Amino acid sequence: MEKRKRLFIYLLFAAQLGLSTPQVLRIGGIFETRESELVSMDELAFKFAVNNINRNKTLMPNTTLTYDIQRINLFDGFEASRRVCDQLALGVVAVFGPSHSSSVSAVQSICNALEVPHIQTRWKHPSVDNKDTFFINLFPEYTAIARAILDVVTFFKWRKLTVVYEDSTGLMRMQELIKAPAKLNLKIKIRQLTPGNQDARPLLKELKKDKEFFIIFDCSYHMAAELLKQLSSMGMMTEYYHFFFTTLDLFALDLEPYRYSGVNMTGFRLLNIDDPWVTSTMDKWAMERLQGPKQESGLMDGVMTTDAALMYDAVFMVAVASQRATQMTVSSLQCHRHKPWRFGPRFMNLFKEAQWDGLTGHIVLNKTDGLRRDFDLDIISLKEDGTARGITEGGSRLTKRWIKIAVWNSYRGMNLMDSNRDKNNNVTDSLANRTLIVTTILENPYVMHKKSDKELVGNDRFEGYCLDLLKELSNILGFTYEVRLVVDGKYGAQNDKGEWNGMVRELIDHVADLAVAPLTITYVREKVIDFSKPFMTLGISILYRKPNGTNPGVFSFLNPLSPDIWMYVLLACTGVSCVLFVIARFTPYEWYNPHPCNPSSTLVQNNFTLLNSFWFGVGALMRQGSELMPKALSTRIVGGIWWFFTLIIISSYTANLAAFLTVERMDAPIDSADDLAKQTRIEYGAVRDGSTMTFFKKSKISTYEKMWAFMSSRKNTALVKNNREGITRVLTTDYAMLMESTSIEYISQRNCNLTQIGGLIDSKGYGVGTPIGSPYRDKVTIAILQLQEEGKLHMMKEKWWRGNGCPEEDNKEANALGVENIGGIFIVLAAGLVLSVFVAIGEFIYKARRNADIEECVSFRAVMEELGISLQCYKGIRRRSRPHSGARSACIFCQPKRTAKREAVRRDSST
Repeated sequence: MEKRKRLFIYLLFAAQLGLSTPQVLRIGGIFETRESELVSMDELAFKFAVNNINRNKTLMPNTTLTYDIQRINLFDGFEASRRVCDQLALGVVAVFGPSHSSSVSAVQSICNALEVPHIQTRWKHPSVDNKDTFFINLFPEYTAIARAILDVVTFFKWRKLTVVYEDSTGLMRMQELIKAPAKLNLKIKIRQLTPGNQDARPLLKELKKDKEFFIIFDCSYHMAAELLKQLSSMGMMTEYYHFFFTTLDLFALDLEPYRYSGVNMTGFRLLNIDDPWVTSTMDKWAMERLQGPKQESGLMDGVMTTDAALMYDAVFMVAVASQRATQMTVSSLQCHRHKPWRFGPRFMNLFKEAQWDGLTGHIVLNKTDGLRRDFDLDIISLKEDGTARGITEGGSRLTKRWIKIAVWNSYRGMNLMDSNRDKNNNVTDSLANRTLIVTTILENPYVMHKKSDKELVGNDRFEGYCLDLLKELSNILGFTYEVRLVVDGKYGAQNDKGEWNGMVRELIDHVADLAVAPLTITYVREKVIDFSKPFMTLGISILYRKPNGTNPGVFSFLNPLSPDIWMYVLLACTGVSCVLFVIARFTPYEWYNPHPCNPSSTLVQNNFTLLNSFWFGVGALMRQGSELMPKALSTRIVGGIWWFFTLIIISSYTANLAAFLTVERMDAPIDSADDLAKQTRIEYGAVRDGSTMTFFKKSKISTYEKMWAFMSSRKNTALVKNNREGITRVLTTDYAMLMESTSIEYISQRNCNLTQIGGLIDSKGYGVGTPIGSPYRDKVTIAILQLQEEGKLHMMKEKWWRGNGCPEEDNKEANALGVENIGGIFIVLAAGLVLSVFVAIGEFIYKARRNADIEECVSFRAVMEELGISLQCYKGIRRRSRPHSGARSACIFCQPKRTAKREAVRRDSST
């Protein structure tokens, strides 16, 4: 019993001693070498990872990791098969490499047969039958990469782009993007680089000619480095181009020559350089590489590529899986015997279940196919200023050239960084120390030649509102500028062939960076160039000669009321007088006894005869009254209403009388655009190839269509070259100019013979033009909004628009009334006096005839006697005249029939 107990203790001690004995774990690596490099980058990363694992005893405390490395030539599948069999005969737990597809397939078939894990770190097209059960690939799954590319295009809101790929595998990575046009309204051009030829300049020249500003390059980092050099030589490294490289090694390229070009360059990055451990590991790698032979050109010195990082992580994944594998032995395998490794499936499962936070982020493998489907990609952009904010000085050099704008996850999609979601950076970040070409056009008061006794050069040659605006923008954004006048002197319009001219053309061709001028924001221009927010709002109006003023006429006192109102007042007076006469006759309270001393008299009298009723109405209308006063309630109601009516009429008349007696009336032949459209005597037009002409050309309103038909039929005379020519025509001929209201305001302030006719035909704004997709547009907009809030835009307009003013408009004192103003009153007075004389004569003759009604005729002597008595009587009382008899020869009015009639009446009455 005691012997058994001692034997058990001995076996237990031997087992513990055996477990504590260091084990050796071998992995195999097959690497392809190129003529340009002695040792491949994958092999260097492979050795670097093994050395770090062996130094770090916490990961594999009782195990030493060794390796067997075999080098083969490119495209040599037979050699790869022979070398992998040699490694399996030595006994390896996993095989790494090679990278080329033909060699990979040969090695993979052998590993599948012998059930040894085959680990890849390069992109490989998956097998159709999915029989590669012992295949593991740490490179991100290709369909996820395709979705990431599509999400980036959607994020940047590209609507037109060009895809340039290097080989057929690029089309597979672009499959999601190629299928997208039907869903996202994308226009995609697909071009291939010439196989075996690194000179892509003919293709780049064609892309530049076609104005393809958004280009996706799918190529290796070797080709990307060559493309960047050729893009720079072609003059395409500008802020108007946006290049997106699908290679995961864009961050590793030496981009120092392009850092200050302003080019937009975006790419993916798999390395998680924000992790301090990753940064430390990459720095150690860089120190070792700088001590060795110089790497190939195009990469920064000592930088670790994505393939090297994936190889490093793959070796560490083997170490993590081996740590969990207990009592696993590695046996020698023979390719010709087809006897698999009995621990192969178990180790494969442990490998798929392992997780590791490596250089390329968190590594999780799909347990079904061994692919890496869950991963993060940093979307990086080349920094414009070349400095890093928020990065410690001890950080990697890589952070000084790139900025992470978003993180893309294969399951969650795009996630913007907080620094890009809420940008608080100064708007001068990308415009500081840059010189921009500014195109403009001579137009008062926006851009004018500065008057000086000395010869002026450069920007000092010009002055005006736009120059002040440009100076303020320069102060805010920090850029310098060079002002150039547009070559053809036009704003920019599209001809029948779809070609543009003027400043718009220069922006399209990238001859200029900005167009600071009275350039109207229109729909057709917005399709080919970009505009900032408007710095001035305005509309189209009509410029015409100020009509000659007409002084008030002698009968201008009638003008306060229209002829219709005068007629209605006359009818109202007549109607009220008639109503008053009828009511006064009808009511019994208007009849009275003419002899109050004789109450028994049966005679009654009514003062409101027809003539008296008219006299009452006229007296009330003239505000003079009369001796006749209504007695009955009904007649008093009529009188009161009439007095109220006359009160309003006279008050309204008096209120308007002063204006009509003193103000000159401006009789303009046109008052609006409708008046222009209805006539052909006054010619009208606009600036040729300007926004005003385009407005009428594109308008669907009948009035404006009619006006455009008139202008287009007389293009040689109706359309002018510029505003100066149009103003001259307005002053010298019968011509109306259609132009912007701000220009009319400026012109009318300096020329009192011109004025604006009517209101605004439309509403529009002036904006700063930029080439489409320009990075300056948003920054200029922010600066304009800042100037608007500070009130500087208003102050600049007051500075350049305020003129001396017109003298007659400034004189607001009241003028004395002359004969030409109120002479009509004297004419009416004289006419009334003359009329009264003739009426008096008529009354006198009529009365004289009544007094001589017995006589057959009225003698001249009797008339003269009656007139003499009237003129000599100083008192208000005289004796009634008696009839006189005279000779018939002295009669001047003979009425024999009337006399006979009167005598017959007398005889009848006496009888």
